[in-house]
Amino acid sequence: MKLTTETPARRLPMQWLPLLILAAALLPFSGYILAAASGASLHPPRWELWARISPTLQLHIAAALSALVIGSVLMLRPKGRAVHKVLGWTWVAAMVVTAVSSFFLTGLNGDAFSLIHILSGWTLVALPMGVYAIRRRNVERHRRTMSGMFYGGLLFAGAFTFLPGRFMFEMFFG
Repeated sequence: MKLTTETPARRLPMQWLPLLILAAALLPFSGYILAAASGASLHPPRWELWARISPTLQLHIAAALSALVIGSVLMLRPKGRAVHKVLGWTWVAAMVVTAVSSFFLTGLNGDAFSLIHILSGWTLVALPMGVYAIRRRNVERHRRTMSGMFYGGLLFAGAFTFLPGRFMFEMFFG
């Protein structure tokens, strides 16, 4: 029998599992669900809308989508290898560009910042914390920090960009 001083990892209660599976299964279809609820329909992207938005918003969307793709690859691949490290630094850079560019975007609240900007500020604080954690060999803290930003900062916050009236909704459903 092997004795260890490590504390066991915290896990979500099992009753949350069906809800998490349902949410994960519905996430790719969230745009369709919102479109159906609002009476809109899915269509090919309206690239003429892309041409009309500011270069700052174009940069923000491109960086966020890059972070989403790279982050998805990072979540699916083995951790700790050279590829993970290179992609990880690329993901951090894309997240920094996404967060910083958001401070030059307003609109939800007129010309003022909205609550989503708090997430951008937190991202700029948490990214160095996640990097510091892995530099100190604290793999668990690194995993929690980076996973939290991926799921909360990209997937959860990104889902709000598909609400009716927002650019991504108009581009795909409007």
